[in-house]
Amino acid sequence: MGKTYYVPRSVKGESRLLYIFTMKSFVTTVAFGLIGALIWVIGSNFGIGLIPGIIITAIFAALGFAFGALKIPDVPMMGKFRKAGGENLTDIAFRFLTFRRKKKIYIYNLNRGGK
Repeated sequence: MGKTYYVPRSVKGESRLLYIFTMKSFVTTVAFGLIGALIWVIGSNFGIGLIPGIIITAIFAALGFAFGALKIPDVPMMGKFRKAGGENLTDIAFRFLTFRRKKKIYIYNLNRGGK
């Protein structure tokens, strides 16, 4: 008979592409890079050359990678973002956009049975 191996039941995590990219960070890098390339193409009509265009595209791609990969740190100095510590920026942005779209505010009464 063969050997038995432990297989974890709950495997949560994202697969990696090219060691540094998760699928989410890769998609946001490409999307922001395409926005930078579009700005480069539009700007080429106004005289933006090759090197500045590549720099613009790289800056947008780096911003996309940061947006897709970084998490809010869980440190007391973050102020209002303290409660969002450890969450991805994309999740926070998605919640913000859905909040803005629904235009609802929920107020919870924390003073139960008081004045």
